[in-house]
Amino acid sequence: MTQSERDVPGAEKAHMADRHVLVLVGTDGNAFSILGKARRALLLVGRGDEWGAFETEATSGDYDHLLATVMDWFEVE
Repeated sequence: MTQSERDVPGAEKAHMADRHVLVLVGTDGNAFSILGKARRALLLVGRGDEWGAFETEATSGDYDHLLATVMDWFEVE
């Protein structure tokens, strides 16, 4: 882990789990906001090609299913 990664809160967990950390504080139950954060996170880590699969799974159920899918794909804080 580089020094700059040590300076980012949660980077250590993301590195260990090989999953990007997604902070959901401030989304206030807004499914579209959560989807937007997830898409940006996938693009940021070079996994933008996986967006279609994520979106299909995340939107195939209710709000609780969306949250469960996000927790499967990301380290949620």
